[in-house]
Amino acid sequence: MKAEIARILLETDSVKLNLKQPFKWTSGIVSPIYCDNRRLISFPAYREIIVQGFADLIANLPENPEVIAGTATAAIPWASFVAMKLDLPLLYIRPEPKGHGAGKQIEGATENFIGKKSIIIEDLISTGGSSLKAAQAVIRELEQKPIGILAIFQYGFPDAIQLFKNEGYFMDTLCNLDELMDYASSLSYFSESETDKIRTFAHNPKLWHP
Repeated sequence: MKAEIARILLETDSVKLNLKQPFKWTSGIVSPIYCDNRRLISFPAYREIIVQGFADLIANLPENPEVIAGTATAAIPWASFVAMKLDLPLLYIRPEPKGHGAGKQIEGATENFIGKKSIIIEDLISTGGSSLKAAQAVIRELEQKPIGILAIFQYGFPDAIQLFKNEGYFMDTLCNLDELMDYASSLSYFSESETDKIRTFAHNPKLWHP
């Protein structure tokens, strides 16, 4: 499954790799990789593989979720697909509480799921900060800590992995940067030295340079 997801990410141009002209993130990090998983919703056959991957991850969780919670906006389609496949209720989590109306951060019939077990679906995990904010919204509005956080792809930053551990959250993804590079290397997508340079990005992204 890991190699299959890596293939899908590369074939759909959802993940772009470029050492010569690296990408600059909004955070200021200069990166040899750019991930845009929003492209994946346009490919029905690949979409089904990814949804099944999420279903498999959920089947192996220590607890069964009672509701699926997707983060806005990129993960809402994936959370919706997974909720339909598993016949589970769906909620979605805004980046911030609304500044008007009820001021909620989680949308849906939230009153029906107070104290219920949830799983958070993300499209991408980088530093982990937005995922933790979503989890805090679940605790605040559903009064129950989520079972965990699942995503299509993660960069594998050590600080992010440690952050989830420190906060006591289970986290898993369908593919990560090392697994993507394993697949790319098997196809001679890059030279060995180029592959090593890209891998080092995940180990220390703030200090990486091409």
